[in-house]
Amino acid sequence: MIDKCLFPAAGYGTRFLPATKVMPKEMLPILDRPLIQYGVEEAFEAGMTQMAMVTGRGKRALEDHFDVNYELEHQIRGTKKESLLASIDRLIDNCTFSYTRQLEMLGLGHAILTGERLIGHEPFGVVLADDLCVGSPVGIMAQMATIYERHQCSVIAVEEVPEQDIHKYGIIGGTPIDDDVIQVTDMVEKPSAEDAPGNLAIIGRYILTPDIFDILRDTPPGTGGEIQITDALREQAEQGKVIAYRFKGRRFDCGSPSGFVAATNHFYHLSTR
Repeated sequence: MIDKCLFPAAGYGTRFLPATKVMPKEMLPILDRPLIQYGVEEAFEAGMTQMAMVTGRGKRALEDHFDVNYELEHQIRGTKKESLLASIDRLIDNCTFSYTRQLEMLGLGHAILTGERLIGHEPFGVVLADDLCVGSPVGIMAQMATIYERHQCSVIAVEEVPEQDIHKYGIIGGTPIDDDVIQVTDMVEKPSAEDAPGNLAIIGRYILTPDIFDILRDTPPGTGGEIQITDALREQAEQGKVIAYRFKGRRFDCGSPSGFVAATNHFYHLSTR
């Protein structure tokens, strides 16, 4: 059982300025709950109860959200509004939350390495909260945990993307094991369509083995001058230790306004059924 999940949450969310000038992008609400809560709920469904968050300056709202608010709870106690806190209370009661800061924005690989002190030497999940995922029939992290139990190596979630979007993602190549599982042999961070090994893009869900930390320590800056998790995973893939999983469900890129609106519409329609 994988017990820990890491949430890299230090980014500025510049595509949503000025809304994110003082509010973390992970706290942007989709209907009645913020993006970060959807991610924690997905990890909790997969059996993960220790939530490790890598934050930065101006991110205190994340810590406050996963904490009690005595004044608010006193004001609504005994009213119909008390039930509105049930979803967050369930997480607070059943999970532990720990935090560390990424002092410089040096890429996703660096953010994951920063979280090593919270994770220790054990396999762990990684959730990027601005990729809001709806699994079918169960959450994507729960699906990936099953794949990990079977293969005992790093697992990355992938989906097909249009040719014109290939340059926005890490792209994998590999050998199919079955319809949804691929043994990864290559991956490239944000290639041109002509140089890409395919059209399967890595999205913001990972299960990583702890040796990834040693690899990241020795990984030089790559695309954009940042430490890319893709470069570290490529080293694992060369040893046959990375599985790509074509998940069952839907992803919303809530780091973009169009994806954010699509997710809001999706959850609104679900709530009105």
